Amino acid sequence: MTETPEQKIALVTGASRGLGFALAVELAKTHHVVAVARTTGALEELDDRIQAAGGQATLAPMDIANVDAMRQLCRSIHDRWGAVATWAHTAVHAAPLAPAGHMDEKAWEKSVEVNVTATGRLIPFVTPLLGDTGRALFFEDDRAGQKFFGAYGATKAAQIALARSWQAETARTGPQVHVLAPQPMATATRARFFPGEDRAPLASATDEARRLLATLD
Repeated sequence: MTETPEQKIALVTGASRGLGFALAVELAKTHHVVAVARTTGALEELDDRIQAAGGQATLAPMDIANVDAMRQLCRSIHDRWGAVATWAHTAVHAAPLAPAGHMDEKAWEKSVEVNVTATGRLIPFVTPLLGDTGRALFFEDDRAGQKFFGAYGATKAAQIALARSWQAETARTGPQVHVLAPQPMATATRARFFPGEDRAPLASATDEARRLLATLD
């Protein structure tokens, strides 16, 4: 791979499936993608897709909840490329649906760790890489207050609240922080939430990735 100072870097956290996978493929048309996810096999599939389309990716098989790994990754990105042009944060833990009074303790703790704590750590790690011209992308899924969505709804809402605070704080100075609202998509996560749903009317992750990125342009 030939690196140039002008090469744009896209960091995609949660790149192994669904919207994250589709965003990584789309961003690879104009960026070198650093793809983060826990599943090595899925990242290799993503790399194959990107290379087949003429793009390039660096795979980072790691858990975003591992603070040392993410700190080292961001340091390595700084040392190798100097900056990140786009950060798309799609990583999320989708806990099984359950009444609030019967939530599994481990599922709740994992939801807080991935959806809230990891995001709160990543924002300070990535901010210096974005500088005042980069952009960060977050994705709403408003389930707060819906029955059986206690763990997911509460922690996803907290994640977006963090993003919106950062957005308000950087509105004049940068980086650009965007909170985007995907249409319902035919993803594995949605299938777990809504088993037996007619998936024909649902958008594809690929189409949504293209639409959402187009709104930024």
